[in-house]
Amino acid sequence: MKINELRDGMKRVEVEAQVVEKGNPRQVMSRYKDEAYTVADAIVQDETGTIKLTLWNEQIDQVNQGDNIKVENGYITSFKAELQLNVGKYGKMTVNP
Repeated sequence: MKINELRDGMKRVEVEAQVVEKGNPRQVMSRYKDEAYTVADAIVQDETGTIKLTLWNEQIDQVNQGDNIKVENGYITSFKAELQLNVGKYGKMTVNP
């Protein structure tokens, strides 16, 4: 799929893109458990557009600016009217530096 085809609520999406920007990691608390997680946002692009990719915990260190990534079985959400690509628990992200 191309980034310009992605819509809020889509599931089982497969996207190949290049990381153009990676934000700083930050700590967030779980809503359900007394646990902290590390999260960072990256901006990825293909020839049709850009989208924010949410990276959790060990995914953050796997991805660097300039890497090509492939997300399989991902899903799309919207936060503050901005689309976000998520790998999720059942998805897979492959990184090709």
